[in-house]
Amino acid sequence: MPGPLLADQTAVITGAAQGIGFAIAQLFIDEGAHVVIGDIDADAATAATRLGGDARAIGVRCDVTSSDDVDALLAAGADAFGPVDVMVNNAGITRDATMRKMTEEQFDQVISVHLKGTWNGTRKAAAIMRERKKGAIVNLSSLSGKIGLVGQTNYSAAKAGVVGLTKAAAKEVAHDGVRVNAIQPGLIRTAMTEAMPQKAWDQKMTEIPLQRAGEVSEVASVALFLASDLSSYMTGTVLEVTGGRFM
Repeated sequence: MPGPLLADQTAVITGAAQGIGFAIAQLFIDEGAHVVIGDIDADAATAATRLGGDARAIGVRCDVTSSDDVDALLAAGADAFGPVDVMVNNAGITRDATMRKMTEEQFDQVISVHLKGTWNGTRKAAAIMRERKKGAIVNLSSLSGKIGLVGQTNYSAAKAGVVGLTKAAAKEVAHDGVRVNAIQPGLIRTAMTEAMPQKAWDQKMTEIPLQRAGEVSEVASVALFLASDLSSYMTGTVLEVTGGRFM
């Protein structure tokens, strides 16, 4: 039988104290990786390391909008486990409001965390990876970045930007053996989505051919595919995990 897909690799995941990021961290550890859980909430990041019962995970506070914090996150991983092999840029926030009501601060916050945060993570990890001539970067976009959703001019713009960033970065570092790909999840069952009004949930369900919401584990499995050698001839791609919604 083949060994674990990420045996002894160092994986750094932002926004990994909960939700999709946490599910990715769990699966990566199951597949042999050492995981660095980055999160703006230091206590939550530390608590999340319980999934690595044999000291396979560490938690580090990280504000992805700060390049210094991202440097510190990568350095902590290198000190604990070795240089980064896999970088997953997952950290994100929402500040939903219609364009008429949205404040500049709400717009700037979302753009900064999603787009600048992904840029920081991509460029900082790529700089380390290209020296070693190998590495995989996985960026979390969203279906909202493909179709645009009402009340999310900030989020849709940021997530569309992540796709452009991913493709441009992939072209820049491909010759150094570094791959950069993105995932666009659709309606995924999380604490945030389950708090939606039932009417909004029901409307979204009518748009999904598979007739159900996705699970965080289903996004994590795609992240594992892109992080591992199973996708060794893929870079600059965007994989939709949407149940067929808006295909």
